[in-house]
Amino acid sequence: MLQQYQHILVAIDGSYESELAFQKAVAVAKRNHSELFLIHIVDTRAFQNVSSFDSAMVEQVTETAKQTMDGYIDQAHKAGLENVSYSIEYGAPKTIIARDIPKAKSIDLIMIGATGLNAVERLLIGSVTEYVTRNALCDVLVVRTDLNNKPALASTKKPKPPVK
Repeated sequence: MLQQYQHILVAIDGSYESELAFQKAVAVAKRNHSELFLIHIVDTRAFQNVSSFDSAMVEQVTETAKQTMDGYIDQAHKAGLENVSYSIEYGAPKTIIARDIPKAKSIDLIMIGATGLNAVERLLIGSVTEYVTRNALCDVLVVRTDLNNKPALASTKKPKPPVK
């Protein structure tokens, strides 16, 4: 049986790994004639420890995220995808990616980059990718290679996320 995915979610965090996930998701969405939904999450927990926190910080982060996501939308359209959209959410990335958005958008495939954290960071804060693979409500594809199926770390030319 051939699996047809109709609603694909890609988590975008600005990392090289999420760029690879986006590139592969565009290809999968084209093959399946699917909707591609991009998500960027502003982890509000990062602002809790900032003593001089003000709303201008969140607004600046949000504006940067909007510009980046608009660039990804343009790139997807240029690749031939028509049904592509994005959302910027605030909160804990793990549960938003694994449960909240898949429920709200009827997601049947999550494509996410392999973790960029080192072993100590994974031990202390945990990997979003690891959590999503264990707790997602749908299929999860962890992207570890570039478009030529070469290991991501072996790629000498790392693509830059699009900015509009």
